[in-house]
Amino acid sequence: MPVAEPGRFDRLDAAHVEATLVRLRERIDTAMPGRHLADVVEEVRQVVVGIGKDARFATWRRAVRIGSWVATACLVALIVAAVVSAVRAGLGSDDVHGFEWLGVIESGVNDVVFAAVAIWFLQSLPERVERRRLLTTLYRLRSLAHVTDMHQMTKHTVDEQPLQDVDVPHRVMDEASYVRYLEFCSSLLSLTAKTAALCGEDTTDAVVLDTVSEIETLTASMSRKIWQKISLIRMVPGDSQQADHLVLSSQPEQATPPGPVADDAPV
Repeated sequence: MPVAEPGRFDRLDAAHVEATLVRLRERIDTAMPGRHLADVVEEVRQVVVGIGKDARFATWRRAVRIGSWVATACLVALIVAAVVSAVRAGLGSDDVHGFEWLGVIESGVNDVVFAAVAIWFLQSLPERVERRRLLTTLYRLRSLAHVTDMHQMTKHTVDEQPLQDVDVPHRVMDEASYVRYLEFCSSLLSLTAKTAALCGEDTTDAVVLDTVSEIETLTASMSRKIWQKISLIRMVPGDSQQADHLVLSSQPEQATPPGPVADDAPV
């Protein structure tokens, strides 16, 4: 029996996630040509490509971190030199007596405090830059998850075509196509969560990891509602609107994280 290479499956690979998204888009284009859901898949793929490129800049990030340590060391050396110089000047002067040393001590304490603030800033700079970059990517993924959910919410089966959708034929499909479309949406939501997980692979930042967890919870909730709808459609053929109503009424209201959401997905 072949033995898996140790550590081979310990982490997500951006290249494999991207390849899965490419296959999903090909499946959508083959089964349902012209659907804009494939464009949403491409948007998620572009995010994965961006994450992969960021991973290639690890050397640059390491250089920034080393630079912050060098700057910190120089600052500490400068402060120590300044304090030692002030003390030596005071000891070598006959004009400084008794309480006059308080001014020298106060100046030294102020220098140490300001140095500590500067050191904290320099040491936290790489982490704050990385956090901002990752949160920007995660906020985009959260928006794409909502856009995916909007796509499946605007579709109907042939038997339940609403009057307001008469002039929008791409929103109406037969039951088998509708179910398959919902499956595509669920797969895309799952891959959106995997893309978010890529952002947390190389960080221990609590804010980033909490945001990744929120997106995973959000996409899992959306996907669960989609599969409930699929089950109900299969139980009650042709009644997608009733399935929508049952799925929505069976779920308690939950607050979703803020973010831009499309008012009406075209396809």
